Amino acid sequence: MFTGLVQDIGTIEAKDESGEGARLRIATRLGAEVAPGDSVAVNGVCLTATDGDPGSFSAEAMNQTLRVTSLGPLEVGDGVNLELAVRMSDRLAGHLTQGHVDTTAEVTEVAEDGFARRLRLRLDPQSLRFVVERGSVSLDGVSLTVSAVGEDWLEVSLTPETLERTTLGAAAPGHVVNVELDVIAKYVERLVSPFARKEEER
Repeated sequence: MFTGLVQDIGTIEAKDESGEGARLRIATRLGAEVAPGDSVAVNGVCLTATDGDPGSFSAEAMNQTLRVTSLGPLEVGDGVNLELAVRMSDRLAGHLTQGHVDTTAEVTEVAEDGFARRLRLRLDPQSLRFVVERGSVSLDGVSLTVSAVGEDWLEVSLTPETLERTTLGAAAPGHVVNVELDVIAKYVERLVSPFARKEEER
């Protein structure tokens, strides 16, 4: 589990792709804390570390992950948001996330708003049903509060801290981000949908 609070912006040092998937080497100051088998959120995607040293760690991404997340297009030199798995003793300052990406969204508008910056992202209606104004959403592994929702979009506001400490500070129209929807909303929908169908059938 993760909290959506980015601990470092890492850099893709190497990316070896084959028909079997991709092996990533990521430079980061968090490397000393990563051991083989540890879970690390990379742009919101939970990957398993294969090794770690004081300046970097390696992880593997299977083909399914490369297809359904924004990790596929990553190139050497690109920055990525990193978060180590939460400890039971840690403060839950963001919101609970799993590193299981539901979909991707494209940034369509960027607007300055005082010291903050607003991002509007296009999201498919099927996913938007799990998004509510002032609810939580994870974008590229960053826990954010939804500031507005439309028929095919959502909007978030980024504080100066978020702009400085995550890759979202460089997001521009056309940028694609990983989206993890609120897991509680997904469980609630799963539990109540059979009863809703029964009501419709009456």
